[in-house]
Amino acid sequence: MNAETRPMVLSPKNETLPESAGGKGRALARLDGAGFNPPSFFVVLPGAFDDTGLKAECAEMLAEAIDGLGNGPFAVRSSGAQEDGTEHSHAGQFLSLLNIEAGEVADAAHKVWLSGDGGSVTGYREMRNLAEADPAPAVVVQRMINASAAGVAFSADPIRGLRHHAVVSAVAGLGDRLVSGEEDGETWTVDTLQQALLTAPDGDTVLTPAQALEVAHLACRVEEAFGLPQDIEWAFEYGVLHILQARPITTELKQTAHADPQLVIYDNSNIVESYPGLVTPLTYSFARYAYTRVYQAFVSVVGVRQDVIAANAPVFENMLGRIDGRVYYNLVNWYRALALLPGFAVNRAHMETMMGVSEPLPETVTASIGPGELSASARWLEYGRLARAGLGLVLQAMRLNRTIRGFQLRLDAALGPQQSLDVGSACLSDLVAEYRRIEASLLDNWDAPIVNDFLCMMAFGASRKLMERWFGQPGLELHNHVMIGQGDIISAELAKRIAHMGALVAAIDGLADDIDARGTDTLDRSPELRAEFDAYIERFGDRCTEELKLESVTLDEDPSALLAAVAASARRPASEKPQNRSDARDFASVAKGKPVRRMVARLFVGWAKARVRDRENLRFERTRIFGRARKLFLAMGRELAALGHLEEPRDVFYLTVEELVGAVEGFASTQILQPLVKLRRAEMEASATRNDPPERITVEGASINVATSISNGGVVEVAEGGDETMRAGTACSAGNVTATARVIRDPATESLQSGEILVARHTDPGWIAVFSNASAIVVERGSLLSHSAIVAREMGIPCVVALKGATAWIRDGETITVDGTSGEVTRKTA
Repeated sequence: MNAETRPMVLSPKNETLPESAGGKGRALARLDGAGFNPPSFFVVLPGAFDDTGLKAECAEMLAEAIDGLGNGPFAVRSSGAQEDGTEHSHAGQFLSLLNIEAGEVADAAHKVWLSGDGGSVTGYREMRNLAEADPAPAVVVQRMINASAAGVAFSADPIRGLRHHAVVSAVAGLGDRLVSGEEDGETWTVDTLQQALLTAPDGDTVLTPAQALEVAHLACRVEEAFGLPQDIEWAFEYGVLHILQARPITTELKQTAHADPQLVIYDNSNIVESYPGLVTPLTYSFARYAYTRVYQAFVSVVGVRQDVIAANAPVFENMLGRIDGRVYYNLVNWYRALALLPGFAVNRAHMETMMGVSEPLPETVTASIGPGELSASARWLEYGRLARAGLGLVLQAMRLNRTIRGFQLRLDAALGPQQSLDVGSACLSDLVAEYRRIEASLLDNWDAPIVNDFLCMMAFGASRKLMERWFGQPGLELHNHVMIGQGDIISAELAKRIAHMGALVAAIDGLADDIDARGTDTLDRSPELRAEFDAYIERFGDRCTEELKLESVTLDEDPSALLAAVAASARRPASEKPQNRSDARDFASVAKGKPVRRMVARLFVGWAKARVRDRENLRFERTRIFGRARKLFLAMGRELAALGHLEEPRDVFYLTVEELVGAVEGFASTQILQPLVKLRRAEMEASATRNDPPERITVEGASINVATSISNGGVVEVAEGGDETMRAGTACSAGNVTATARVIRDPATESLQSGEILVARHTDPGWIAVFSNASAIVVERGSLLSHSAIVAREMGIPCVVALKGATAWIRDGETITVDGTSGEVTRKTA
């Protein structure tokens, strides 16, 4: 076919577009062929025009092509031979005309064709030293999109050169104002590795976050199809995303990072009770060291060889992660540690439940960890390992009481006044030496809590299943009543002491108001009250909200929370004070006519109950160790500030244990501490402005990828609000209370009035001063073995835990009903 007879109007549906169709036309054809379905279009080749307009012999072809696109209006754009190329885009140099009706297409196309000789194009090419003039452009005629929002998107960041950051710019309506520079529009940045928003516009936005992610994903799909980073134009029409055109990004980009198949899963559904909210580097590093040593000791206790433990050192050193200032479990490493235990290969499914997380790990992760299918002989060897481990645990259980007594004696010896250093007058070297002594004598000899926690977990789960299998629902209810109804846990002692001090205050007119106004100065009005208060601080002065965080201010530093709890207790009418409730159901009633089962169940549940009691009491001993470490670290901060290495003593919390101790002992990589403090304080202040990340986070590749994503505003937890009137959680303590709900996020700055219902995301043992005035407790996180559940039962107040989204769903100050028997929480609507 010669030039006089070949078609001048081409459609990608039935034509292979020649070079003369230009960069834009050929790119649209490739998009269409790859299944991206751009709006219908055709291309008018440059030879269809002369200086006077569309050639007569091409008019019929143009009319047929317009009919094929359907009703207008249409966009008429240039498609130069080198336009939208890999080296030079020619963006904005040719004429583009929008909203053209069918009868005006021929004239509009001619104007676009003539724009190839414009001064803008000539200047563009001269500035880039492009030798010869670009031929007159072809013309693309495309169905217009009735856009609600439109714009451009880059599959890689053309400014910073980062290939894993997509940039989306948007305006309301058509995108021509954005492309021409008349309007700046809004900009979103997306981490394409983690599929998370990095930056978003402030205030009202044209796009939703989901739409911005959708556009970024489209740009990446085009890049994958074309093999080069892409600059696309797009539009939403009636909620459907359309691609309008695509061209290669012509700016220089950074090198592409190699694919990283590593998968890391973080979860804080359990650890949040110990380390809620933001955690400083010092606390995190101290906790990380403790977890490493404790769980290496644990697997040794159950029979894992020392050479296997040593070979898996990176697993134990990375049981925790810190994401945007919050502490998470590294679930993949927890699973790897679990896979070391005897019997894992033959009892994988049951042992996975020991992790106690809200949802299981993906099979793609678990399948690659631990041994595969075992031969018959290997299975017998594994059963042998399991039997030896089981025998070892039986022996540990038989001497557990002796182990606990030995641990407590060792603890008293290490922390007692006869051994303790006077931190108020100690120098840096002595303070570090004292820390090293405690580290060696206690953190590396954590036998009793390790063994008891493991036996507690096994006994609690097994006894619960036994009661359900033998006695059904009544058995479960009795298990809850017996298991949590302890009478000798230390945490319950705190509540009783607060109630007693409240009674002493109530006996003196006006004393509660004086305590609110003047604090501890008024306690001398009652010598008995002063003695009780001083005894409380002496025994429990290290307790506070978030007490395992070294940066938390303890009661012996600031007793205001305790004073508020005592005053509120004094004002509480006797009719509102909690009463210990007993369940009429007992072993005789649920096991009627089954004396053997009754005896076995009573013994087994009783033993499990003792393990729960010891678990709670040993946690108090842990608080003593953290309290001593806190005093030592603060004293180190005092000395470093005095020497000019820190600006103030509490700056010490922005350093890690290794940096702090290394600065004194000489192995630190830097001796300049203040810039580190400044950097980390700024990081934590930025983290404090963002919502908490989700409960579970999956990271593809290096963990720093998700850390960067979150620090830039992505991957945040969505509050689970709603308008429903009833939700159910886990029932932990029987009773039914209707009262005012008080949502407490920070008990250090927010208070609970007597008789109100406490609603919180999570609690810890330091919340006891708040518990003492609550008529009921509702917590988003937790289980039957959570501190809040155990203490609520001791105090005789209803408690429901694991009520998802409670603090977003329940409105502060509204009236709710808490049923601690069924686990139902009901909002009272007007």
